[in-house]
Amino acid sequence: MSATSEQWRVHVDPTRCIGSGICAGTAPKHFVLVGGLSRPVAERVAPDDALMDAADSCPMEAVIVSEADSLRRIAPQP
Repeated sequence: MSATSEQWRVHVDPTRCIGSGICAGTAPKHFVLVGGLSRPVAERVAPDDALMDAADSCPMEAVIVSEADSLRRIAPQP
């Protein structure tokens, strides 16, 4: 985790999410399942490697992690 004030934006594309729950299992403090689909607990968060793992593990690439200010994608890599 970063010691700076950097923030990441977490987004789950509801049109791609199939509710596999992998993100919630990988990063349970960042994702919840609501109505069979994943949702981020908070949109802006401190950097956390678990978010990158969750985004990289999503079978539908529905989880997108980006820099909060620039919106540069961090994970999954295009």
